[in-house]
Amino acid sequence: MNLQSNVLAALFIALSFIGANVKVLGSIAFDSLPGFLGTLVLGPAYGAVIGAAGHFLTAVLSGFPLSLPVHLITMCIMAATMAIFGIIYRRLADGIQFSVKGALLSGGAAVLINGPIGLLVLSPLLVPIIGQTGIIYFVPILSGVAALNVLVAFVIYRLLGKAVLEYKG
Repeated sequence: MNLQSNVLAALFIALSFIGANVKVLGSIAFDSLPGFLGTLVLGPAYGAVIGAAGHFLTAVLSGFPLSLPVHLITMCIMAATMAIFGIIYRRLADGIQFSVKGALLSGGAAVLINGPIGLLVLSPLLVPIIGQTGIIYFVPILSGVAALNVLVAFVIYRLLGKAVLEYKG
């Protein structure tokens, strides 16, 4: 951990605040895009912190619509999503500038964790609030927004190209 990485992480968290204001439905927003990009640039540990902070900012701005416990667990799910996403991508990219295979597999894993798996983990708390139908309703919305966040993060990462390689040194 160095000062430059910490400053970049703070910048990604600030960008998460902006994304938290771009809401799709309730507390579903574009707060995770900076988390995915931060994970690609800074690594899984930083990405986990950025992803958790990004969700917390969205939950705060939304007024914790599904209860504080649901959003605290969601923060942990987002942290795990970013960490797993980063680990898979780094293993498959193996030091190259951009890996299509890595992007597809890590992005797919992120969407699965962020969408259906996350909802499954939260279902004991969510069923009394929104019912099983509500959970099923959220699967495509959460998964679609997660996929868009991942896709845009990869597009930006690819466009940064040489600058990211120089940063990683």
